[in-house]
Amino acid sequence: MLDKLRAVENRYEELCFKMEQPDFYNDPKKAAALLREKNDMEPVVETYRAYNRACQDMADAQELMSDPDMKEFCQESFQEAKEAKEKLFKELQILLLPKDPNDEKSVIVEIRGGVGGEESALFAHSLFRMYSMYAAKMGWRIELLNYNETELGGVKEADFIVDGRGAYSRLKYESGVHRVQRVPETESGGRVHTSTATVAVLPEMEEASVQINPADIEMQVYRASGAGGQHVNKTSSAVRLIHKPSGIVVACQEERSQVQNREKCMRMLASKLYEMEQERIESEHTGLRRSQVGTGMRNERIRTYNFPQGRVTDHRVNLTLYKIDAVMDGAIDEIIDALATADQAEKLKNAQ
Repeated sequence: MLDKLRAVENRYEELCFKMEQPDFYNDPKKAAALLREKNDMEPVVETYRAYNRACQDMADAQELMSDPDMKEFCQESFQEAKEAKEKLFKELQILLLPKDPNDEKSVIVEIRGGVGGEESALFAHSLFRMYSMYAAKMGWRIELLNYNETELGGVKEADFIVDGRGAYSRLKYESGVHRVQRVPETESGGRVHTSTATVAVLPEMEEASVQINPADIEMQVYRASGAGGQHVNKTSSAVRLIHKPSGIVVACQEERSQVQNREKCMRMLASKLYEMEQERIESEHTGLRRSQVGTGMRNERIRTYNFPQGRVTDHRVNLTLYKIDAVMDGAIDEIIDALATADQAEKLKNAQ
């Protein structure tokens, strides 16, 4: 590992030297790629240098321990440097883990009401609100693709893009079945009901990133439904695309023109086809389904939101938080951090 770190540091210094040359920006595209490479290396190099300083501090303290007057002080310094070295070594192990190539991408999120009728649709709306508030907190932009409401304000289905760097690295852990336990607004007897909603998170892929044969696509147009005034009732601007070889169906109705809705549908289709291909490759290579602490499985219950007890439990890492109101207002970083840490631990275990 240390040989690899020295190689990374050498490459980093080489890039720093290149950036100081007057002709560095003559090729803007190449310069941008080298800048990204340097920025990606920076946390590794900084941690590696801190690790080397800790090693040197240990050696210096060890050398001075022969002086009786300095022994106690040096023992203390040696122990502090040793603890720092061990901590930094663990950080370096994590930093050197292979990165998910999609982590920096924006995402397409799909929320669907599940078991529980109208209450599941109301819960799906609550999840949409939660992710919208989290995105706002992170400085990301929400772009609606498809949003079908119920008469009581619930959501049958909500498809939307979360546009922001690193969105996939955080939201990829949200895929799966979310379960809610609460007294529905429609329940007069005060009984607690259990309902579910499903969440799927896909890295947003450009159409050019995935091979799509236009002859394989059937396009249908229809009138948009839901709130929106006269426009949605009078024009067939909504678009549905059917990818015949895979059976994938995507739809978008939030834009005012067929062209814009079709463009968004193609982005959704590209992301779904990419995910399908990745799952096929993983299945062939490992014969195992992907880890539950990772991007999750859509048919597995991953989290329970219990309103009477005020708790949220993520079943993959056995984490329970008694602050459901804050979570539903978008405070989900603590859950995501726990899942990311567990994911890193699993990868470290497999790498050894």
